[in-house]
Amino acid sequence: MMQHFVLFDTAIGSCALAWQGERIIGAQLPERDEETARRRLARRFPEASEAAPVAFIASAMDEIRALLQGEPRDLAHLPIDLDSAPAFNRKVYDVALTIPPGETLTYGEVAARIAEPGAARAVGVALGSNPWPIIVPCHRVLAAGGKTGGFSADGGVETKLRMLTIEKARTSAEPSLFGALPLEARRR
Repeated sequence: MMQHFVLFDTAIGSCALAWQGERIIGAQLPERDEETARRRLARRFPEASEAAPVAFIASAMDEIRALLQGEPRDLAHLPIDLDSAPAFNRKVYDVALTIPPGETLTYGEVAARIAEPGAARAVGVALGSNPWPIIVPCHRVLAAGGKTGGFSADGGVETKLRMLTIEKARTSAEPSLFGALPLEARRR
């Protein structure tokens, strides 16, 4: 069965979706430029060709655009190919799919929800290899104490914080004097 991809503009840059049949096999957050995005897509999906979006992909693109413009959208219903993920990762992705826009969990909380307490690091590894970032909202999973943890998308933690800011997410249950301010990465 043929694999296809499409690049599309969003509020945070050019994203991409790859699909095969009626399933999304990959999503890609923005890269520095379109050429870099195409090279990454070619590495991830060497058999895929660029194509006009079919109906379910066009709908997914509209929903991703809306989410990245600040509309609270739940993307868990999008048809991703979870069967291609290892069993542990599937459990992690299933939990991540339940996190609504604007809310977060910690790696440890995800580990507890999959009945693997103490597997927070493994949860981080699974999320780092998430083929569907934004659809499986790995950006909504933080390190303990509201720390950001890692993020493997181009731009790293800054991209994660930007997405959480768009969603108006809180990184801690503790009240904050500056809670209404946008999140920011630590200055270097």
